Amino acid sequence: MFLAKNIRYLRLKYGLSQDYVAEKLGYDSYTTIQKWESGKSEPPLGKFYLLSQMFNADMHTLYTVDLSAGEQSNILCNKIPVLGTIAAGSPILAEQNIEDYFYIDSSINADFALKVKGDSMIYAGIFPGDIAFIRQQETLENGEIGAIIVNNEATLKRFRRSDDRIVLLPENNQYEPLIYSNGDVRILGKLVAIFSYRNGKRQMIYYGR
Repeated sequence: MFLAKNIRYLRLKYGLSQDYVAEKLGYDSYTTIQKWESGKSEPPLGKFYLLSQMFNADMHTLYTVDLSAGEQSNILCNKIPVLGTIAAGSPILAEQNIEDYFYIDSSINADFALKVKGDSMIYAGIFPGDIAFIRQQETLENGEIGAIIVNNEATLKRFRRSDDRIVLLPENNQYEPLIYSNGDVRILGKLVAIFSYRNGKRQMIYYGR
């Protein structure tokens, strides 16, 4: 039986965190996925079907075939930290800011990631539950989408600077622009890619390199 090994192999191959898989399968915690990957338990039939759809793999194959066999063991990938609430005064990648890790192809030049919350950026193709990959930098050009700290919380918005003001623009006409003075916000970095899993399809959308 190769099920445990294959679940872990495919999850890492597609750059998915245990938390992400758990959320998509309707679990509150990653611990169920962790048990599947360690072989301590197996997914019930309904969840197994959904898992096979997520990985685009036949259920029988997941049980009986070692999918990692013949694959290169040194596939280059980056382990990207997924940040949550930003602790005041701490470095961005401090341990207390990190909620999870996400594995992506090394060709994506990102330093950290954020889980998208809310629908303020849907017109830019960014939806709740997506993973936003950010390249760390202290400045943004007008019109670029970036991660910015406001009140110790990282938010994803389109950036615009006007004289001594910074305007954070949503991509949803149900929300108003947010206007701050220069000292009230801190730029974390530029959006370079979005990972989404919608309608049974995985997709990586590139916004910049």
